Amino acid sequence: MSILKNIALTSVFIATSIAFNCSSFAQIIKGDYYQLKIYHYKTLQQESMLDAYLQKSYVPALHKKGIKNIGVFKPVETDTADRKIYVLTPYASWKDAEPENVSAGKPVELTADNKDYASAVYNSAPYSRIETIWLSPFITRPHLMMPKLTGDRAKRVYELRSYESPTEAYHYSKVKMFNSGETDIFQRLGFNPVFYGSVIAGSRMPNLMYLTTFNDKQSREEHWKAFDADAQWKGLTGDAQYKNNVSKGDIIFLYPTAYSDY
Repeated sequence: MSILKNIALTSVFIATSIAFNCSSFAQIIKGDYYQLKIYHYKTLQQESMLDAYLQKSYVPALHKKGIKNIGVFKPVETDTADRKIYVLTPYASWKDAEPENVSAGKPVELTADNKDYASAVYNSAPYSRIETIWLSPFITRPHLMMPKLTGDRAKRVYELRSYESPTEAYHYSKVKMFNSGETDIFQRLGFNPVFYGSVIAGSRMPNLMYLTTFNDKQSREEHWKAFDADAQWKGLTGDAQYKNNVSKGDIIFLYPTAYSDY
């Protein structure tokens, strides 16, 4: 009878330990939501209005709310027909993110710092359109990271990559590939990642995106050369379960604005 009692007590202890560990693990991997807001515009006048608004009004307002590490970037190669400004913002929860995006019910508040932006007339808008992408982080890298760069800020290379998959199942495979070692390789080789995320709302899905940084162009080339030759990476690409999980890949090189937190 005592043996059965001991077995029962042991079972309860194991079950309690598992429940506690699962709960703790869930808290550990709870990550941020990432918003990538892309302002599309055409003229230098629009760019000036956007820069003034983002620098003097938008970013400071988020800072006052305790939201830090906001990245504001522009493409290295400019498409004069469709210029862009990328704004990366991390939110600790969806509740924190929601108020910032109810633009239909809550217009931009008019202040001295954003007067030109907020009161722009219909035929002199500061942008052509706003595109918003929402991402959830990978479980192995649940929070946005600040790069540890030592070189000249003006020479830094920020590389934004987008990997589309043919189906949701293939997308899951690619995310699993990252979580099963790909992010570890980037970390080990010193790629200075900013974020890894799965797109949960956007015009191109299923899709994942990630942003890595380098001191300069030469450093970027050297890092990718080492990555391609890495034995762990070759092992992942040779694994049959990860075959054909990317149908389209895009690379965008960015540089930080003077008022970016990066």
